[in-house]
Amino acid sequence: MSRELFGQALIKFFAGLLTVSLLLFLPAGTLRYPQGWLLITILFVPMFIAGLVMMRKSPELLRRRLQGGEKEAGQRMVILLSALMFIAAFAAAGLSFRFGFLMLPRGVSAAGAAVFLAAYALYAEVMRENVWLSRTVEVQEDQKLVDTGLYGVVRHPMYSATILLFLSMPLVLGSALSLAIMLFYIPIIVSRIRGEEELLEREFPGYREYEERVRYRLIPFIW
Repeated sequence: MSRELFGQALIKFFAGLLTVSLLLFLPAGTLRYPQGWLLITILFVPMFIAGLVMMRKSPELLRRRLQGGEKEAGQRMVILLSALMFIAAFAAAGLSFRFGFLMLPRGVSAAGAAVFLAAYALYAEVMRENVWLSRTVEVQEDQKLVDTGLYGVVRHPMYSATILLFLSMPLVLGSALSLAIMLFYIPIIVSRIRGEEELLEREFPGYREYEERVRYRLIPFIW
């Protein structure tokens, strides 16, 4: 186990935990925001466990997941828009709770949590199937094309999982306003996929043939 990698992972984990907590509880004006605590629990506890598993079994995958910095301007814009969307959505959820504005029934939070955890499991399966997953759009040295399992159903199962994750977050938080903001993730991720596939078609041997075999990008029989 690399102490440097372990330290880097811990720093990013606690930075993410602190950031999300501030974005939720400061606008809420209180720590007594049960939906906020629910989201933090189901988001960061599995994340911590997954990090430990990757550290032990696949440290290179963890290293790639920790790396950032897009090379292409279009993808950097996608990351920026995603960050702004998250800030707005979390802050809106806190404000909704504070002022009782467009809050959803408590049962919706429980249903959203179930969807979130199912999407987390789907995301974990994608990472198990594809050890070359990176946070940046790139073709890595010696990278092999994965076309089995979930990758035999859609070409971008990781993004399918993230859509479920991100759209269930506002449901967990109980905020219709936050959900409306988070819907902007759909055009954002569509733009990212189009740019990613342009790069893969240019630089990844066999990707065009893969596109012919697996027609759908995110949702079978739809797109």
